[in-house]
Amino acid sequence: MDSHTLWLALALVLIIEGFLPFATPAQWRKMFLQILQLKDEQIRFFGLCCVLFGVALLWILS
Repeated sequence: MDSHTLWLALALVLIIEGFLPFATPAQWRKMFLQILQLKDEQIRFFGLCCVLFGVALLWILS
């Protein structure tokens, strides 16, 4: 993977991450407040699931 591909991937992440607060800021704020109520262990588990899913997806697609 070259640096161009890495920058394209980063740009795609920023587009996806920025879409929800842009399109529905009130819903995004409500969701963010709900996330703040979660325990650290719950947030870590969700983060781990996201990482594992991303690694699996990269492995399948490459």
